[in-house]
Order: sequence, then C-alpha cells, then structure tokens
Amino acid sequence: MVSGHIFHCRRNSWPPEEYIHRTTLQLLDFDSAAPPEQAWRRKLDSHASILREFSITFTEALKMIRLGIRLWSYVREEASHGRKAPIDPFTRENCKPSASHGVPLGGMGSGSISRGFRGEFRHFQLLPGACEASPIMPNQFSIFISRDGGNKKYASVLAPGQHEGLGKSGDQGISSWGWNLDGQHSTYHALFPRAWTIYDGEPDPELKISCRQISPFVPHNYRESSLPVAVFVYTLVNTGRERAKVSLLFTWANSIGGVSHMSGDHVNEPFKGEDGVSGVLLHHKTTKDNPPVTFAIAASETQKVSVSVLPCFGLTEGSCITAKDMWDKMAQDGHFDQANSTKGPSVPSSPGETHCAAVSASTWVEPHGKCTVAFALAWSCPKVKFMKGKSYNRRYTKYYGTSERAAVDLVHDALTNYKLWEEEIERWQTPILKDDRLPEWYKFTLFNELYFLVSGGTVWIDSSLPAVDSWEIQNEAMPVEVKEVTVRKIKENDREDMENKQTVVNGHIDTIYVGSQGDGRKSSKVHNESASDNSDEKDESTFVQRRFESRFTSSSGKWLENDTDDVGRFLYLEGVEYIMWCTYDVHFYASFALLELFPKIELSVQREFAKAVLFEDKRKVKFLAEGNWGIRKVKGAVPHDLGTHDPWHEMNAYNIHDTSRWKDLNPKFVLQVYRDFAATGDLSFAADVWPSVCAAMEYMEQFDRDDDCLIENDGFPDQTYDTWTVHGISAYCGGLWLASLQAAAAMAVQLGDRAFAEKCKGKFLKAKAVFEEKLWNGSYFNYDSGSSSNSKSIQSDQLAGQWYTASSGLPDLFDEVKIRSALQKVFDFNVMKIRGGRTGAVNGMYPNGKIDETCMQSREIWTGVTYAVAANMILAGMEEQGFTTAEGIFLAGWSEEGNGYAFQTPEAWSIDGHFRSLIYMRPLAIWSMQWAMAAPKTTLEAPVINIMDRIQVPPHITVSSHNETGVKKIAHKAKCFGNSVFHCAC
Repeated sequence: MVSGHIFHCRRNSWPPEEYIHRTTLQLLDFDSAAPPEQAWRRKLDSHASILREFSITFTEALKMIRLGIRLWSYVREEASHGRKAPIDPFTRENCKPSASHGVPLGGMGSGSISRGFRGEFRHFQLLPGACEASPIMPNQFSIFISRDGGNKKYASVLAPGQHEGLGKSGDQGISSWGWNLDGQHSTYHALFPRAWTIYDGEPDPELKISCRQISPFVPHNYRESSLPVAVFVYTLVNTGRERAKVSLLFTWANSIGGVSHMSGDHVNEPFKGEDGVSGVLLHHKTTKDNPPVTFAIAASETQKVSVSVLPCFGLTEGSCITAKDMWDKMAQDGHFDQANSTKGPSVPSSPGETHCAAVSASTWVEPHGKCTVAFALAWSCPKVKFMKGKSYNRRYTKYYGTSERAAVDLVHDALTNYKLWEEEIERWQTPILKDDRLPEWYKFTLFNELYFLVSGGTVWIDSSLPAVDSWEIQNEAMPVEVKEVTVRKIKENDREDMENKQTVVNGHIDTIYVGSQGDGRKSSKVHNESASDNSDEKDESTFVQRRFESRFTSSSGKWLENDTDDVGRFLYLEGVEYIMWCTYDVHFYASFALLELFPKIELSVQREFAKAVLFEDKRKVKFLAEGNWGIRKVKGAVPHDLGTHDPWHEMNAYNIHDTSRWKDLNPKFVLQVYRDFAATGDLSFAADVWPSVCAAMEYMEQFDRDDDCLIENDGFPDQTYDTWTVHGISAYCGGLWLASLQAAAAMAVQLGDRAFAEKCKGKFLKAKAVFEEKLWNGSYFNYDSGSSSNSKSIQSDQLAGQWYTASSGLPDLFDEVKIRSALQKVFDFNVMKIRGGRTGAVNGMYPNGKIDETCMQSREIWTGVTYAVAANMILAGMEEQGFTTAEGIFLAGWSEEGNGYAFQTPEAWSIDGHFRSLIYMRPLAIWSMQWAMAAPKTTLEAPVINIMDRIQVPPHITVSSHNETGVKKIAHKAKCFGNSVFHCAC
C-alpha cells in the first residue's frame, strides 16, 4: 500500500497551461472540450523522429547462426503457402517506425486503426495478424472558415503539412489541398481512450478549436467496449467580432491500409440515417478471400449544423470528381450539393483507382459564441477469418448483426451515446487522477499503456458459432474417443442428487464423478495419464458440475452457452512483430489489466488455457533452435500460445524451442488461476479449471531430477527469457514453482481437496529449504545454481514468484528481510547503475556492477518486467524505489526527452535506447503496480501467518490422485479457509 506522497527530484507535472494559453483553456472549459489536467502532451510541430532498432553483437550472431538459417527457411516455407511466419526478423515494413503515434480508435477486438498525434490515420489492423503501418493520407479532417461576407477566408487540412506521402503541388490529388497548418500553436493531449487536439488560433487567429476523440473503451462494459467505432467532437469558439461560417470536412479513402485501395471493385454509397445522422458507406472488397469491410463516415445534423456529403471522388486526373475539385467546391461554398445524399451506390472502382468520400458539417458561430459539431467513423467487418480458413463472427455482431449496413447503426449509436461513454470513462479514471499520492507521469501512463488492448491485434469473437463448425473444429486436430459414463451431480445449495448421462469427447466432460465405484457406476478418469491410481483412499461420492465456457451434451451434440457469463472468446497478440495469440508467459505480466478492467475476459482466457492443458496434439513440429522434432502439444503442458493461423485449434505457433520442456509456463498458469480465483471469488471458475491445475502441477514433477521437490532447468533457455540459458535450480523458475505450490495448496483447501493440499504443502516445505540453500547468497538470489559465468548474476525478475504470491494475498515465500534485500540489490544495481535510473531495470547485472552480456536478453531492459519489479517493490513496502524504477520506462519511452515509444511501447530496449519488438503485450504490467497500490483485491483471505512453515508433515504422504478425489467440497465462507491444513485464524 502507498502511504503519503511519492517525492521525486525530477519533473513531476506537465500542466496544460504550458502548452495552451490560459484564456483558451477557460474558453474551452465546457462540455469536456478542454484537455484534462493530466495527459501525455505534444505540440503538433514536434519532430517525429525515426526509431532506432536494436542489433545483435557478432558473438550473439555466431551463437544464433544455425537458428537463423532454420528460421529463414521456415519463413520462406510459410510464405510459399501465403502465410506469414509468427516470428519473421527478415522482412521489414516499407514504412519505417517513427515517434508519431497517438491514441488508437475503437473498442477491443473488432479491428483497430491508430491515429498519430499530428492527425494521420495509420496502423490499420482490420485483418487478423496483419498490420498496415503507413498512413493513408486522404483520411483527414479539414476546416473552411469565412468571415466578413467572404472577404476573409481560411482553408486548411487540420494536420501539419510535413507528412510523408504527399506528392508534388499542382496535381489533382491531395497535394492540391491546403496544407497550411504549421502546428506551432496546436497541441495534442492523450489520456486513453480519449485524446484532445487543440488548435489555438490556427488557422484562424480568432477561432479556438478543440477536437475530442472518443472511443468506447469502458471497463466492465462488455457490449460497448466491443464496438468498432470512434467519435470526433469539434468545439468551436469564436473570439472575433464577426460571425464566422465554419465548415468541417471529414475525408476517407476506401482502403484498409497499404495499397488495398488500388485493388478495385470498391463501392461508395451515401446514406441518411435516423436523428439527423447522415454520411457515406464505403464498401471495401478485400483480396485473398478475406471478409469484406464497410466503413461509415458520418456527422450529426442539428438545428445549428447542416450536413452534406460527396459520396465519391478520386485522387487522379482521370477521376470524374478529383480531390482538387472536391477541395475547390468546399473552399468556395463550404458544403456539397444536397442532392448527393440521395444518389445510389457509385460505380465500382477499377484496379489502380482510389475511391474516397467526404462528409461536411457546416455551422455559423456568432461573435464570442460556441458551437459543437460531431463526426463518427465506424468499420464493420463482421467476420474474422484466419489464414487456415476458419471464420468467426466478431463480438459486436451479437448486438448489431452481420449485415454490411451495421456500420450505419454503429455511427448512429456512437453519435447518440458518446456522452454516456465519457461519463463512465470519467467515473473510472477520476479516482486515480485525483489521487495526490501518485506521480503525474504514472497517472496518464497507466491509462495510456492500455492502448495495446486495442492496437495489439485484438480479436474478440461471439462464441455463438454454428454447431457443425464447432464440431468439425474440435475434431480436426486429433482422433476422437467417445465413451459413455454415468455421473451424478449435486447442487451446491440443496445437494439434490441427479442421475445424468454424459458423453465425453477427448476427455472434455460436463460433470466429473469422483468416488467409490461400489455402486456400480463408472468412474471417469480425466486427462492425466500419469496420475496415480490409488484406490486405498476412498471418500464419499462427490460430484462437481463442470462449467466450461462451452459445454457438450450427448443429447444434441452441440455446444451450449452460458449466456449470463458468456463474453465470447478473446485473443490478443504477443506483439505486432511476434504474431502469436495470447502468449501465455507474457500474459502472466499483462493479465493484471484485464483482471482489473474486464475480469470476465480474463477468466475466459484462463478457461481456454485450462482446456488446452488437457489436450494433446500429436502433429509433428520442427523446433528451430536445435533442429529437433517433437509433437505440437503435449498433454499436461500449458501451451506457449493459442496459435497464429488457426487459434484455439493449432496451438504453440512458437517453434523456436519445445515449450513443453519450459519450466515457467505451468507454474504461471497455476499462479494466474489462483490469483483470479482469489480476486473474483468465482467458485464455478475454480471448479472448472481445477483438474487442469492438478494436471499442470503433476506434469512438472518430471523436472525434479533429484527428488528434492524443486524443479531444475535443463541447460537451455527454457523459460520466457528464451535466449538466456539456465542451469540447474534458477531463481526465476524455481521461485515460480515455489509460489505455484503454495497457490495450488491454497486453492485445494478452498475446493476441499485436502489430500492435494497436503501433497503441495509437503513439497513446498522441502523445496523452499533447498531453494534458499542453493541460491541465497546473503543479499540476493543467484541467477541459477550452475557454474557458468553468469550463475551469480543479479536478475531483476528473480522474485517473480513472490510478486504473484503477494498480489494474490498469500503469505510471503521468504522472510521480509530477504525479500527487501533482494529487491534493494536489484534497485541499486539493475536500476540505478544504468543511466542513473532513467531507463528501467536491466535484466542481468554482475555483482561487480557490470551488465551481464551473456546474451541479447540479459543485457536488455524489458519494459513490462520493469513495471512488474516496481510492483513487487511496492508490495514489499518499498514505494519510493518502485516508482523510481518504473519512472525509468516513462523517461526513456514516453517523455519528450525519451526515445519516442509512446503508444508503441516495445518489449525491450538496449541501454542506448534501441528497441526490439514494438507494440508489445508485456508493458500492460503497469497495471500490476495499480493492483499493488490499491486496497486488497482478493475476496479470499489468506492465513494471517505462514502456517505452512509450522505444520509438521509426515515424510511420506499417501495422496490420492486428483482424478479420484477431485473437488470434495466448496468452502462455506469465501473469506475463511475453515477446517483446513492452513488452520486459518480468522
């Protein structure tokens, strides 16, 4: 918990008065037109520098040369099938990355479009796994102002003219437009999911303009947050003595990014909707048999605002109406002909031809008067199709259907409801923004890092799929064994017995029967082939309803949905350069954001991985690091990811290493499940995933080579640091294993599985003693127990297990002195010895103060890990060190003096600021800091002291397999362990 103020010697405030005249702020201080007190700010004339990418050393290149050759061959093979490899370091985008990003548009999972701080629309991600980074320059807002009877006129695109993509002046395209804004008096203010652009006397010195960009990212609102739409609200304040006729123009190209506008067969169509909403639909026919996309640009007509449209214009001289014609018409009249709104669809575009559309909203602003004009943009792509052919309906279609004309309803509802969105957004953000304990940089960076939940290639589908599709999908990966079992279930409340026959498909069952077979019933053994068959211990029959997100019933053979908790299925990429869905070792860090803001989505992701644990996919895969072959998915192992081109059904797209031998994935699964269970108190979730938790824990026993109850690493990079070799016992994986033993024991107690709790407790006590004996050196935990040159390195992430333990309300893994000593060592060496703490925590540091350069990753600063280490410090009562550590990421990544990574935070950068993998998932770990600082989030109260250390456990415990003891009972009180092995003192 944070107490008092967090003091820093560095700059701690970026007031809007430093960017905007105070009088202008006062004039705009109504209807949310003025930017917030806390925001990320830039002037529009700021230079958008080209970002610098990392490079590997000669020694590192030699070590990875065989991997590079195999990877290059794999990339070429995938390309021959028309697919992009999940990791492709050889192909570079035509558009070099620059420090130009801003708040992205839209909700989650329906495709995204980013908007730079200077106004350009870029980074189109409307097809899964594809990102078109270059800006589409015809997509602009422009303004036309006329005063004094037309004797005084201004016309300009509302973006600085130094953008890339502009041709020569004098042509018929967008170069003929008025690029007259220099941006010197215009500023951008970002507080995700909103952004403000203030034009303080540009282009008209007597007109103050605020453009407020709003997207429906509303925590805990699973409807609005799925919508592919954004609103742009213009507030106009006339400080002059004359009436001003102001016309705002919104232009849009029929393009989904890149050169897609040149492919042909695209059609534009005007529409008039309800409540004065009118605009243009742009029907885009995609290539490669991808689903079509329909854009809608629209404005809202009111008593003061009139709307007109131009359904189609072109960018070349041969067009019927050129971009120059369109601009000249607006400059002269300030509007288009009203007859345009009744025209039918345009003639389809020819290959090489670009169709664009325009919507104009015109109004008169009286002297010293004010006026508001609202535009909306929607993109309707109801189906998402993955490269291997499977298609799904996006989440928003649950509410808007799959018609291409859903875009009309989307822009209408957006223009009608955006004020309600803002109310909810402000209600969510205000307590944090008003918390005087928190540094200002932290407040707006906390919200702005959420950009990734929109820009991270997110896919959110409606889980109501046709039954035949689901059945075929389910059975594609492996042969199906179907068997009949008779089970009985007991309701939690009245314990009424019910006979129920179920069909088991590949081990997926709707109810689990556990107990004696003396009554003649069949016992269903679930999933884990290595589980012990101990028939000596028999408990009275217990039945637990299995409530997976999707259910299978033998009577209908269809998947049924629980509508009350159905939030569909959710995917997000590891990063736009690492195209793998829901990469689990990274989600371990990022998941705090989903748990805090969209907990039902977080639980659904965990359910997906719980089901995956019990799957086996025997298709052969070549692992590129060593060149060996293995099977795609091993039963009992948590998958690295949910796939790339066939998510959910072809998992483990990552093929550098065999991740079934990784040591961190299974413990991370157990830790996340327990944290989510403790935070939500959702007993049905706990019951759903419990067999997978047990299977994941038992799978790890094979890595205890010497029967000391502690897992060992195998001399290769067998964890999330996948170029950093580990030997023997490691601080990172060993600590995660200790934490997972404690979490599994605590969860077993809550679910009544006392035998499994005793088993985990016994392992924990023995493993902890070995861990401390082998790794604790008096001030921190060594990197590993091997004898390599870096075995005594100070790893910044050495206490990852303790981080989750404390975040979940469980007792500390180690005594407080050791925890604080290790974190202080990390702070003194990994943080403060690198540029005075101004760049984050380097992953590895030798105890002599030199950076560990064993490999590329040991010498990198990982942004998400730095946030996690900061959270760990806060949990340990080291708030000052925690905020200073995290502030390094802000200074190096987000500040004006930094490296320009705002809204594209990379996985890592070198000590000189060169990035690796932009727009990455892990930096969402900043929300673990908020989790650490807020009031306790767990609904399950852990023991007040670590009773685990005090209970004498017999050296040999006979433990019945979880497949037979299962979930015995649900604790009667969510906040009490009851009569448990922990002997809760509450």
